Amino acid sequence: MISNDRPSPYGHRSYGAPRPPVNEETLRTDKVQIERKTFVFTLKENPRGRFLRITEDVGGRRDTIIIPAPGLEDFKKLLDDMVKAAKEMPAKNP
Repeated sequence: MISNDRPSPYGHRSYGAPRPPVNEETLRTDKVQIERKTFVFTLKENPRGRFLRITEDVGGRRDTIIIPAPGLEDFKKLLDDMVKAAKEMPAKNP
């Protein structure tokens, strides 16, 4: 299991005793390849609730965001709005 205590990319050190890892259950995972990027969408659950972890992998370098389940509808609406805007706006660099 991967520890939830990771070094900060901003140079800050975490203070205090390390937190014990949280037991997480994977409910579903899907993957999509877009150009040279792989996006992994993992729906998980732990004692604090459900959440979606989105991981972007580019040549082994990974970045992750986590959206708590109560925010998924708002996240989807915003994403739908961005997709619509991308289709409607002409590209500046064709």
